[in-house]
Amino acid sequence: MAEGLVPYDVAVARMERDVEAIAAGLAPERIWLLEHPPLYTAGTSAKAQDLVEPDRFPVFQSGRGGQYTYHGPGQRVAYVMLDLRRRGSDVRAFVAGLEGWIIDTLAAFNVKGERREDRVGVWVRRGAREDKIAAIGIRVRKWVSFHGISLNVSPDLSHFSGIVPCGVSEHGVTSLADLGINASMQDVDRALQTSFKRVFG
Repeated sequence: MAEGLVPYDVAVARMERDVEAIAAGLAPERIWLLEHPPLYTAGTSAKAQDLVEPDRFPVFQSGRGGQYTYHGPGQRVAYVMLDLRRRGSDVRAFVAGLEGWIIDTLAAFNVKGERREDRVGVWVRRGAREDKIAAIGIRVRKWVSFHGISLNVSPDLSHFSGIVPCGVSEHGVTSLADLGINASMQDVDRALQTSFKRVFG
């Protein structure tokens, strides 16, 4: 777990090294919980027109799956470096596990997170509409996962307006704070750690 705001390029460089070491059997699996300064990342499916305000924050090509997403203060990013060879070598099941991890974590705050068949991430119903509360974007190399999830705890939601988040324009974004839940990052981390053990063992 990192303190303060971790520069994106620093985190990715460290992740790259650790993934190679895990794949070679030279390092244990690991999960990092951190926050980034405000930035946008472009996944491998990102479309240029979805970067609405290209000069607003730094933009990084991430190499993970998915489209554009935002990271910033008040958002818990979890980078998940697991050896999928120990988990059936099933990427689809791993993504479903990440969704389940987020849903189980949200339940600790009495928030009902839901999956959607046609779009990745975790969603919250709000009357007639639904908003995204967590994003998922992974990459797998030599059967070791990296990148991971981002859960909106209390970020500035206006920062999402500089992109079309994950290419989905017909739905909004939300956070625990936006839902009226006053949870600290430490509260969320405890829930993530407890839920991870339940979902992944």
